[in-house]
Amino acid sequence: MSKILSVVSECAPLIKTGGLADVAGALPSALAAYGDEMRTLIPGYRSVMPQLGKTKVVEKFDDLFGGPANLHACKVAGLDLFVIDAPHLFDRDGGIYVDAQGNDWPDNPERFAALSFVAARIAASGAGGWTPDIVHGHDWQAGLTPEYLQAAGTKTPFVFTIHNIAFHGNTNAEKLEALLLDADRFDRDHFEFWGQISALKSALMGATKITTVSRTYAEELMTPEFGMGMEGVLRHRQSYLVGIVNGIDEEVWNPATDPNITPFKTATGKAANKVALQKTFGLGTSDGPLCVLVSRLTEQKGIDLLLEALPALLDNGGQLALLGSGDPRLEVALLEAAERYENVSVKIGYDEALAHLMVAGGDVILVPSRFEPCGLTQLYGLRYGAIPLVALTGGLADTIINASPAALARDVATGVQFFPITAQALTNALGRICDLYAQPNLWKTLQRNAMKQPVGWSASAAEYHAIYASLAKASR
Repeated sequence: MSKILSVVSECAPLIKTGGLADVAGALPSALAAYGDEMRTLIPGYRSVMPQLGKTKVVEKFDDLFGGPANLHACKVAGLDLFVIDAPHLFDRDGGIYVDAQGNDWPDNPERFAALSFVAARIAASGAGGWTPDIVHGHDWQAGLTPEYLQAAGTKTPFVFTIHNIAFHGNTNAEKLEALLLDADRFDRDHFEFWGQISALKSALMGATKITTVSRTYAEELMTPEFGMGMEGVLRHRQSYLVGIVNGIDEEVWNPATDPNITPFKTATGKAANKVALQKTFGLGTSDGPLCVLVSRLTEQKGIDLLLEALPALLDNGGQLALLGSGDPRLEVALLEAAERYENVSVKIGYDEALAHLMVAGGDVILVPSRFEPCGLTQLYGLRYGAIPLVALTGGLADTIINASPAALARDVATGVQFFPITAQALTNALGRICDLYAQPNLWKTLQRNAMKQPVGWSASAAEYHAIYASLAKASR
């Protein structure tokens, strides 16, 4: 059994902007099945603190990057938590990463340095009588942890998971002193990146083990197309890198018990949810498939490709129901498409209950991302019998079996993949999905195959457990 401190900037159900939070919220219970004890360290954002209930202050900081702070220990929604109550850093309006205008908070370097610093303090000195064997950081927000571990004189192993390498957490070198970093380590072997402090590079160079969220993404990361400037660093540390695909919380995402839908156990039970979904989005009945998309609206997610390829769906009698927010230009373009086409309906924003209904009621779930480290949306689709149509990249490549003639003949296909990741290839894929939908017996087979796929955390948790056990043994 290992004791692991998970260091993360968001964690469901307390605070969520994306799939990172779902992973952080689900992994502890999955690991418990293997005897591991994981506690999660998160910032005490304004929306988080009122959810904590009874807490115990286990550490006080007179000056944590600009002001006093308390470290609370508590248990919420089955999660063992450490929460950093630092009002000067986290008690504010706006988002957790950006202000109300969508701009990065100017003190983000200090805010997430504090997260890493407190993690190192817990590793070195313990908190509330608990000391981890392993520290597991997620994305750049936990990236300075190895530097603070080194400064604290502790050799606690550090596992680092790349969920999305597009964000580096870079800041001006003038902040070395303010961030309590050792200027002698501001070099290519530690956290210097093109003259800046890079939290991401700190993690990549300082980690005892690097994981990312699918095997294909681990390979992609070492190429210029996907490495986002860090491909050289990752090639240098290739022997420390492994891909472990994410899972989903099978209790939260369970079509048989989901309170947000009409529950079902087989794909035939989706019919009532499809009717409810069409009513919610103001769509009528149609001969083609009802496609759903729940996403951030960015070019990374391939939204512009979908706009260009949309006629291929509509000309075949298909429909589109879309929920998301993001790039204002894409929001406008989608709303204009909804005005132009009677079989397109768009809701700007996010609604968790509605997202569940969309997966339950949709015939097809679209994930046309240009890159997707793992993706959870396609896993939700598999679980609920919404056939995934996905780009051939990252975790989408690892989790969906393309409906090729060979896969269909062997009765193993679970979705449709397209490559290259272009509007024309997506157009072709939409045509293919409509052709498959027009063959009811074949479609039922696809749905049955999809719903049989393992999408939970069991296998992945076993891989993490093995990593922790190996590192803890070596450390001892």
